Amino acid sequence: MKVTICGAGRTGHLNAVLFKQRPGIAVSVFTASAAVAEGWASGDDIWQAHTPDGNVLSARPDYVGTDPTKALQDADMVIVTQPAQARPALLSQIAPHLPQSKKVFLGAIPGFCGFDWLAAKTLSGHDNVVIWGMKDVPHTAFDLVPGRRVRMGGAKAQLFAALHQRESSADRAVLAEMLARLFDAPVAMLQNYLEITLTPGNALMHPAVLYALIGPGAPWQNRPFDEPICWWSDCPRAGAELLETCDAENQAIRGAIEARLGIDLSTVKPLRQELIEAYGSQIEYDRTMYTLLRTNRAYTGIRAPLVPNPHGPGLLIDRESRAFHEDIAVGQALLVEMAARLNVAIPAIAKTYHWAHRYHGGLAEGAPAYVPADWPEAA
Repeated sequence: MKVTICGAGRTGHLNAVLFKQRPGIAVSVFTASAAVAEGWASGDDIWQAHTPDGNVLSARPDYVGTDPTKALQDADMVIVTQPAQARPALLSQIAPHLPQSKKVFLGAIPGFCGFDWLAAKTLSGHDNVVIWGMKDVPHTAFDLVPGRRVRMGGAKAQLFAALHQRESSADRAVLAEMLARLFDAPVAMLQNYLEITLTPGNALMHPAVLYALIGPGAPWQNRPFDEPICWWSDCPRAGAELLETCDAENQAIRGAIEARLGIDLSTVKPLRQELIEAYGSQIEYDRTMYTLLRTNRAYTGIRAPLVPNPHGPGLLIDRESRAFHEDIAVGQALLVEMAARLNVAIPAIAKTYHWAHRYHGGLAEGAPAYVPADWPEAA
């Protein structure tokens, strides 16, 4: 089986190494980085993944490059790992190079931000492409040195995947078999892609913590950080409490969709329950959201995005971070749009969303363009 990974960032790099440990898997990596491609072409670059228990996994992908024709040639599965804001351009770029003589299973890890809608719109006419997504990353990953090494964080105990509603039960069975070949953790197939779209994750988590760190009345509202901090082990109590409020609003969106469409989205669980089920014994104290976030060993060492203060000493939040351009401008924007169409009040999500837009000053406005204009009526 040939797997093409689109993106050589943390998730793409880690999965390329992990997949190459599996028998019978060829791995191709399509990247926009000429430096990473040149390093691989030199023949010297061995990709590494440092595991939580101190081991080092090594592999050399079968291809790493910037040529979509070569990267996608004869691919059975294509996995998009690039951030949500980069995916529309990526899918448009790779569409002409996808194999046409067989089925190609094209999915995203993670599959959030309405990836099914994006792929269906961009790849209309590609009837051989099966669209799917995974609810979350199988492992956290951080400390990337591009084309060389990455550090693997905690693993999920179980993985979940879903297909676009247009796909068949036969496609579902084939995808389940393919994913079982790639991952150690069991993969459960969900019934509806909205179970992925509404899964509480970064679109709730990062904005809430940002607001509690640098928003109105926050400790670092008008002053730089003295030293690096971690997203979760340093999460302030106010951030955890705001996150719980935002999560409750996400559950309200879920309930409204279930009532409107007559579907079961009970797998979209409250965030604290999701995290406990995902990380289990890696969490030392799970009594509250605050203690859970700060004692989850799977999150240890994941730093908040900080850059040197150009106006003096200290560090500032990086405005180029995915927390802004993916989680807020795409992920939160999608939730705000869905809530508006369903007439669901989401004051906490809206507060963090509109504050982040004002703070950043350069984010794209409004819902992603690929959200179907007739949703939810035509769902």
